Amino acid sequence: MKLKQRVVLLAILLVIFIFTKVFLIDNLDTSAANREDQRAFHRMMASLHVELDPRLDHTLQSPWEIAAQWVVPREVYPEETPELGAVMHAMTTKKIIKADVGYKGTQLKALLILEGGQKVVFKPKRYARDYVVEGEPYAGYDRHNAEVAAFHLDRILGFRRAPLVVGRFVNLRTEIKPVATEQLLGTFMTVGNNTCFYGKCYYCRETEPACADGDIMEGSVTLWLPDVWPLQKHRHPWGRTYREGKLARWEYDESYCDAVKKTSPYDSGPRLLDIIDTAIFDYLIGNADRHHYESFQDDEGASMLILLDNAKSFGNPALDERSILAPLYQCCIIRVSTWNRLNYLKNGVLKSALKTAMSHDPISPVLSDPHLDALDQRLLSILATVKQCTDQFGPEVVLVEDRMTLSHL
Repeated sequence: MKLKQRVVLLAILLVIFIFTKVFLIDNLDTSAANREDQRAFHRMMASLHVELDPRLDHTLQSPWEIAAQWVVPREVYPEETPELGAVMHAMTTKKIIKADVGYKGTQLKALLILEGGQKVVFKPKRYARDYVVEGEPYAGYDRHNAEVAAFHLDRILGFRRAPLVVGRFVNLRTEIKPVATEQLLGTFMTVGNNTCFYGKCYYCRETEPACADGDIMEGSVTLWLPDVWPLQKHRHPWGRTYREGKLARWEYDESYCDAVKKTSPYDSGPRLLDIIDTAIFDYLIGNADRHHYESFQDDEGASMLILLDNAKSFGNPALDERSILAPLYQCCIIRVSTWNRLNYLKNGVLKSALKTAMSHDPISPVLSDPHLDALDQRLLSILATVKQCTDQFGPEVVLVEDRMTLSHL
């Protein structure tokens, strides 16, 4: 065979190889990934019910030790958590051995230490379930039930980036005051026949205490992340200015995402896709208040964006604040796994799944029906936004394959 013919033959073989790689092998890989996404969805749906049961079979570890071992750089808890009910039961029943004012922040909370030395953050009930918070999308007090609902939504979306949260009733007179620090105790007061406290925070005022029903206060408890995983705070690139008449750059610059992509840690690694996952999460719950976010320290952008402080959510079911989705519609990218999960949750599945997941919580019903209905409506808006992106840029650009192997050793 002449040299020229050999070159032509080699070129043809190379074209065939590339065609096979791109159109056959890659499609097989994509199909396999989609099948795994579907299996993961079915596993999640099968484990929605979390019975708060104190039993821990086949282990001598405490609930706190188990929960601490779950944490890895990309997950707060693993996909399969047979001990979840026992950990949450401990969170809602273990004796409170110390109570103090909350860590830094703008909203009222208390830092509790439970038997066994575990820290939890207690957020008190401020509103009835059917109360509608009017005004700006970030207006009002923190909603304790929003923390509970957001945790279960994190499970349903398959993110597993929110610390564990469960509802709890506490007796302020017998459980909190006897073990309270002087700083916290100094903020207790009686209003009518109800025991109240106003704590220490930026917006905490003696004139605006949180009050129990008599001595019994409903609230949420959030499990403190292990101290071996110190947190690093970041300014959210799509944060608001919170100043009337002053817009953030992303609010007027439609090419803003291009600038973000040139900035660390968004120029490489998973962080930008985490931002977009979080925008979807926040839009579903109506949280327009994520001005900062946390990751684990010294992670060089590899850690997950941790879904902390979700209490400025579920305030107004009639308000769909589209600007929360700015990272999605300005960057026009989304993880394939997130896209698949959102599609599996269409046609009322999301509402039903969240209602089922929250049904065993001590403060159930956690959300009113209008808030549950709003979730399904917001999901349709997210799907429509992604479709606009794929129509404009094509699915091969918008849908990003970004799966990470997660180990819990």
